Amino acid sequence: MDKKASTGHCQTSPDVHPKVMPHSGGTKPYPLTVYFDGDCPICRREIDLMKIFNRKKHLEFIDFAASSYHPAEHRLSPCDLGQVIHARWADGTLITGVEVFREMWEAIGLRTLARLARRPTINKLLVRAYDWFARNRLRLTGRG
Repeated sequence: MDKKASTGHCQTSPDVHPKVMPHSGGTKPYPLTVYFDGDCPICRREIDLMKIFNRKKHLEFIDFAASSYHPAEHRLSPCDLGQVIHARWADGTLITGVEVFREMWEAIGLRTLARLARRPTINKLLVRAYDWFARNRLRLTGRG
């Protein structure tokens, strides 16, 4: 991964800067493509777990730290992706943060967990915890 991307000093070109939009609801436009940092052991462990339960193949995974990742192809820079988890629905809608986890949980059949995570009090706690993790994950994994 680019050194600038891992330190939080990102320089991205406009052609790969994400436009985050909430999904309009209704039927989910699977697959949901989840972008993850394969160099982050915590992130990799979470994704490995999702892969085990991804029996319906509603989820696809792309390691943006891999040399095979091409930002222009996905219109998402490793710098942006390294700040917070991102996922893209098949219709192009981009989601970030805790919403990605809720949608992954739903996709693998943990709908009750996803519903609980949408309750205002629980959502607030999850957002705070994830925001803290996202800010500190490089340090927590010995990379920053």
